[in-house]
Amino acid sequence: MASQGLAEALAAVLGGKGLPVQGCDSEPAGQPPVPARLRKNVCYVVLAVFLNEQDEVLMIQEAKRECRGTWYLPAGRMEPEETIVEAMQREVKEEAGLLCEPVTLLSVEERGASWVRFVFLARPTGGVLKTSKDADAESLQAGWYPRLSLPTPLRAHDVFHLVELGAQYCQQATHPHILPQELPCSMVCQRLVATFTSVQTVWVLVGAMGTPHLPITACGFTPMEQRGGIKVAVLRLLQECLILHNLSVETKGLLGLQHLGRDHVDGICLNLLVAVAFRNPGIQDEPPKVRGENYFWWKVIGEDLQKQLLHRLQETSVVPVNR
Repeated sequence: MASQGLAEALAAVLGGKGLPVQGCDSEPAGQPPVPARLRKNVCYVVLAVFLNEQDEVLMIQEAKRECRGTWYLPAGRMEPEETIVEAMQREVKEEAGLLCEPVTLLSVEERGASWVRFVFLARPTGGVLKTSKDADAESLQAGWYPRLSLPTPLRAHDVFHLVELGAQYCQQATHPHILPQELPCSMVCQRLVATFTSVQTVWVLVGAMGTPHLPITACGFTPMEQRGGIKVAVLRLLQECLILHNLSVETKGLLGLQHLGRDHVDGICLNLLVAVAFRNPGIQDEPPKVRGENYFWWKVIGEDLQKQLLHRLQETSVVPVNR
């Protein structure tokens, strides 16, 4: 991929679009990445935040034995052969009785590669709100409640944070609307837009093996990588080409998400924005030296791409990724 091809790829990722995943540059413990399989080695959870014009939140009352009678946001596990959006829409229909469409991803939460939750801001498009007369194994009922006076008892108190995240986005969008792109990926991995900024320009780390590309790091399922979360895979790749003891590495957040959910292809690719900087104060005009021949720093020349990158970095205009 020449400079023009890199610019096109970067523009696509910054625009929330996906790119084909044709391999990975960094593997856990040097082992081939394990294919992701729902119900076997990965669990994906979807959750939806709804806020209406009266500043009310859509809540559902749980029917499951372990939390029966408590209140929570519509949520549940993805099923095989579903897209992420289809899973969210199914859970909302089953638990709240409503049809809906996603507005944007609000956050992605993870406990390593084996458990990932996708939090959406969504809006209703139809259906009939579930009442106590419609109680079943999915939920006992649903209702709209004032954002500052949610029903109790709650199944979990992360509701408050998630609802506030949705309210803040409704008041002022902190990132562009981002929705999952339906592209196949066999593993759980991350495509890095790893940046270094100087006074004069922005640099992006590029994988040099084969056609130059934005590097991809596979997430491992070992106990150590699970404990450290999927950010371990980011550090692993950077450690392979940079001396990190004099650098700071900050994972800013998600620029986009890829998943297919068809033909038993259950992997996901998180397109992440990462900032690399020197720990010592002072002006650094050149990025840190790259070890080996597998990576290099690409100087972003296009003015529009530079502006986009700087905005996303300075304003943290990304979907947060949390543990």
